[in-house]
Amino acid sequence: MILTRTDGTVLLLGIETSCDDTATAVVRNGRTALSNVSTNQDRFHAKYGGIVPEIASRQHVALLSAAVEDALDRAEVGLSDLDGIAVTAGPGLIGSLVVGVASAKALAYASGKPLYAVNHLHGHIFAAFLEQDLEPEYPFLTLLVSGGHSQLVRVDSPVETRVLGRTRDDAAGEAFDKTARLLGLPFPGGPAIDALARSGNPAAFSFPRHRADRGSLDMSFSGLKTSVRYFLESPAGRNVDRADVAASFQAAVVAVLIDRLDRAASGGEYRLAVLSGGVAANSALQTAFAAWGERTGVRTAIPHLRFCTDNAAMIAAAADRRGAAALSDALRLGADPNLPF
Repeated sequence: MILTRTDGTVLLLGIETSCDDTATAVVRNGRTALSNVSTNQDRFHAKYGGIVPEIASRQHVALLSAAVEDALDRAEVGLSDLDGIAVTAGPGLIGSLVVGVASAKALAYASGKPLYAVNHLHGHIFAAFLEQDLEPEYPFLTLLVSGGHSQLVRVDSPVETRVLGRTRDDAAGEAFDKTARLLGLPFPGGPAIDALARSGNPAAFSFPRHRADRGSLDMSFSGLKTSVRYFLESPAGRNVDRADVAASFQAAVVAVLIDRLDRAASGGEYRLAVLSGGVAANSALQTAFAAWGERTGVRTAIPHLRFCTDNAAMIAAAADRRGAAALSDALRLGADPNLPF
């Protein structure tokens, strides 16, 4: 814990604005979300087929103050009751990050509360321990899959992490969005493909799976996305069932992710594996991840759905776990779109 009250609790306000979700939360002891407020901007970005950074940052400006008040009200606490404020400092869209960081700095400075700067990816790692009867068993393995990141991470302690493998090009979530666009599905593409794929045949088409070099846990999804595009543009791709294409594409993505997970855990040193990130909400990936755990005997953990996508509860949870390592100067903290892991 970072601070300990006389009653043994720590309350942190979390603020997350790394992309297009304006999120705030109050978390107790890094485990219990007393409130978890999130407003997505999908309707503002849908007609562009992707996130427009300028629109995202302007919406954060319009929404964040009310979101902070809402989180405090739902948790039935005031600013004076908090033990600290945690904010995503990066990585992410620079304009969006600046809004969150500036707001958190102002709140921390005005209230005299400690400020904690959190890496967005650390938040995803510890999201699996929110509202669950589960504690980390170090070292554990994290398969972190989102719109901007696809990584395998070894977690040795709350402050010691090491990336074992990453995507060399598109992240899995990005590939989902781009493929959804090829299929004429709405933005965001991940949930749309997941829904459509439920009525399709995952073995209908044999799309390529990236094969890693010997000793590498890296992955690639750009070739898969391109293969789907060429197929749809070919005579063979005309008048096909879009559900079959969605299911076959999704199966290829899941196969690559589980293959790298299997390789990473092949030494038998991990007793726990965590699935995290926005793509962790994908039903096919969740099923395959759970089945992998049963096959290997490794305990698996998946965040509750509301903690898979970007949220502020995970930011407060990560700050609580990381403690002094996340402490920051309220006057000097800056937003970093390329914040290293």
